[in-house]
Amino acid sequence: MYVWCAILFCLGILAFLDTIFNMGDIFRTVNSILFMLISMGLLVRTTSKRKEHRYESLQARIHELERQIADLKATHKALSGY
Repeated sequence: MYVWCAILFCLGILAFLDTIFNMGDIFRTVNSILFMLISMGLLVRTTSKRKEHRYESLQARIHELERQIADLKATHKALSGY
């Protein structure tokens, strides 16, 4: 994620310098396309990481609940012997 942000930051600096020094029309076109593609990549990566985090948190919750059920069954089994 930091790499994506660093790339976008560098492109922002290059775009700023491009507007100040008027380096040419080709660089502006390439720069705008790079901004678009990297922004889209950052958006896709962020949404996939969010979905992955939600999936992992649900798996952790299921594991915790299964452990609690096993503890309750063991306690119930121990109490039924009395």
